[in-house]
Amino acid sequence: MIIIVMGVSGSGKTTIGKLLAESLEWEFSDADAFHSPENVDKMRRGIALSETDRIPWLQDLQTAIKHWLQENQNVVLACSALKDSYRQFLLLDNIRIKLVYLKGSYELIQMRLQERSNHYMSEKLLNSQFDTLEEPLDTLCMDVAQPPQIIAQNIRTALEI
Repeated sequence: MIIIVMGVSGSGKTTIGKLLAESLEWEFSDADAFHSPENVDKMRRGIALSETDRIPWLQDLQTAIKHWLQENQNVVLACSALKDSYRQFLLLDNIRIKLVYLKGSYELIQMRLQERSNHYMSEKLLNSQFDTLEEPLDTLCMDVAQPPQIIAQNIRTALEI
């Protein structure tokens, strides 16, 4: 099974994804690691990525997902997946891939980004993240105001794993 933990920057994808993967003894992967150095540099400078910038990134993610499915690997993937079209590109198997949406208020996430260090994603891009976000329908949604350990446990309970 693959669980894609999605949401805007600062919603807790990596923190919750790692906790979830650890509790399940699954592999964890962060979609940030699939970005090109050019994309990382743009985001570091507060420049939002264009659709053209995202295409190779999404293709690389899809390739990894295909591999994980072929190998029957259990993986938690932290990935923004802000647009429905991105999610559809990545959701290759509706049975073996589950989507979890980490939802939080702009104010809470802005505060988290201001407190975060050692991450290339500029808080200047938060507006563009929320502008780009197309909230998923009919998916597991978690309120990010809760503690990460509670969110991870709630995901396990909801997905019955």
